[in-house]
Amino acid sequence: MEIKLNKVGFVYQPGTPFEKEVLKNLTLTIPQEKITAILGKCGSGKTTLIQLLNGLLKPTSGTIQVGEFLLEPNKKVANIHDLRFQVGMVFQFPEEQFFHTTVEKEIGFAVDQFQYRVQEKEKRIIESLIMVGLDASYLKRDPFTLSNGEKRKVAIASVLIFNPKVLIFDEPTVGLDEISKKSFMKVIRMLKKRYHKTIIIVTHDVDFIHRFADHIVVLHNGKVALEGTKYEVFKEEKKLKRYGVPVPKLMQFSNLVLEKKKIKIGYRDEMNDLIKDIYRYVK
Repeated sequence: MEIKLNKVGFVYQPGTPFEKEVLKNLTLTIPQEKITAILGKCGSGKTTLIQLLNGLLKPTSGTIQVGEFLLEPNKKVANIHDLRFQVGMVFQFPEEQFFHTTVEKEIGFAVDQFQYRVQEKEKRIIESLIMVGLDASYLKRDPFTLSNGEKRKVAIASVLIFNPKVLIFDEPTVGLDEISKKSFMKVIRMLKKRYHKTIIIVTHDVDFIHRFADHIVVLHNGKVALEGTKYEVFKEEKKLKRYGVPVPKLMQFSNLVLEKKKIKIGYRDEMNDLIKDIYRYVK
């Protein structure tokens, strides 16, 4: 599902002493079935942007086209629940909202809560687990006894039960160790390639996101400051510094080698690939 924002603005508490303009004339296309990362320092408008995409907030100006859904100022979306089932949101630390004693009940809770019509509910629960790399052996387990990485997967599965076309993740790697991050990355890649999901990730973890993102958007003061592939965006080191966004460590190293030794070893997503390139130069 492609998402198009046209001249979108958002103002908190307009007409009051606390009025604050967060997004300003923002025009942006989020491509279908790709992984888009939204970067920017705190206060740049990232969280507001993703809350607009599934109707938690309404734009103050401009329009947002999310598949068949059109979001406009001062206009109610009649089928807002359908929009939110199509655009699934996984908030930061989603496992902190667990309260059921089995994984099966935790994943199925939202279906019952929203009276969403799902045929063969038990089958869909298992399918959602499989989509995140778990299996039916987890159904009767207590989610509170799982590892942080497993908890995060269960939280994602509870959104996937609705089979959304778009998945939005807010700081998904916070609290995860390196092993859990790698496991999570495999899940994201699978959701994109095998299940054809459009993925949007808000994060400060550039070392994580540069390994697999297709499309990068950098927000600054409520506007799109940079946009493009990860290579196009992360090569703009001076601009990124101005916008409060670090360059991934692997790309910093590549830039440093080019600057100091005039050796262009290229940009690599993984450390092992970078080591191989260096070896070719020195052997």
